[in-house]
Amino acid sequence: MKKSISTIFGLVALSLATFTTSCSSDDNSNGGGNSSTFVLDRNNLKGDINDGEVILENGTYKLTGKLVVKNNAKLTIKPGVIIEATALPAGQFAEVRYIAISQGGKIDVQGTATNPVVMTAVEKAPGKWGGLVLCGKAPINKGTSASAEVSDLTYGGTDVNDNSGSIKYLRIEYSGYSYNNEKEFNGLSMFGVGKGTTIEYVQAYEGSDDGFEWFGGTVDAKYLVVVNKDAVNVADDLFDWTEGWNGTGENWYGIRTNASNRGIEADNNSSNHMASPISNPTIKNLTLIGTAGTPQSENQAIKLRVGTKAKFDNVVLKGFPTGFDVQHNESVGYVGTGELKATRVKFEEVTTRAKGTNSDGTAANVDAVFTEDNTATGAGNGSGIPTWATGWTLGL
Repeated sequence: MKKSISTIFGLVALSLATFTTSCSSDDNSNGGGNSSTFVLDRNNLKGDINDGEVILENGTYKLTGKLVVKNNAKLTIKPGVIIEATALPAGQFAEVRYIAISQGGKIDVQGTATNPVVMTAVEKAPGKWGGLVLCGKAPINKGTSASAEVSDLTYGGTDVNDNSGSIKYLRIEYSGYSYNNEKEFNGLSMFGVGKGTTIEYVQAYEGSDDGFEWFGGTVDAKYLVVVNKDAVNVADDLFDWTEGWNGTGENWYGIRTNASNRGIEADNNSSNHMASPISNPTIKNLTLIGTAGTPQSENQAIKLRVGTKAKFDNVVLKGFPTGFDVQHNESVGYVGTGELKATRVKFEEVTTRAKGTNSDGTAANVDAVFTEDNTATGAGNGSGIPTWATGWTLGL
């Protein structure tokens, strides 16, 4: 009998403790959990997360400066959270709003198809904030390590499987803040990010520079969308890689209706075309849509240059004057060896399917860069909107 009473009192005490903990968590005025020394303020989100885990949940957070997740720290963002960058007065470069994950830090974006996470700006126009920057420890060809052109964080290393966290169902809007013509944020910038990182279901919407850019690394990326339609603040490329990226891309859909540049700009290393590791991604299920009638010098669906390799399969290209533009001896040479190749390509409203230029400016025949297949489905629905992109994206 004494044993039973003791047990009952023990259960009651446990229930009260659980209730107290639950109430304490729910009563967080900032709407998020925090096992870190970082002071969380949903109306003034900025600073360095140096330790522990910071959890953002329930509603909107105002990004008022740079938010940097340091080594061994973690930023978790729950479904439906909106992070809104406040307006930046002109010239206040030290207060540029962006989110960056340092080497050894992690991000966990837990959006869903019906409740994505949104990173946006108060001012609804391209270039109003920085965007999201990941810096990992995977190989690059700019040196053993380097300093990111935005955030100045170190990136690169030898860990092919480095893990910067997980990003699922995220929409990045109005990014691309520009310090100058040589230093400009993208939507999602991946500097030496490793294959242990998950990147799935991410949209870059109305940014003023590239939607997605890889600076070396080995990370894979699936279900990506870029939309550029703003007629005044035009962007650069939909997708871009350089510095030895060796990952896999699957199910990419990019569309622009303005005078922004290429669908894909693909480089190895502009200073040393043979720098190792050589950029050599595999891209499967790709749709790129442009505006063939827009007069500009860089209106290509896919530009491959300065020594990049790549393998493409199941590609739909629509509305570009040029489909594949291959430049420089090294990349032209990879067409001949089959190391730069696109199989099962469908062209719609593409005037010139392939164009080649040697390093000395002379023309090169690169017709072997593609094989044509009018049954190609690209990102899933030809030049139409893929079913996997509906619901959580904007502007399609």
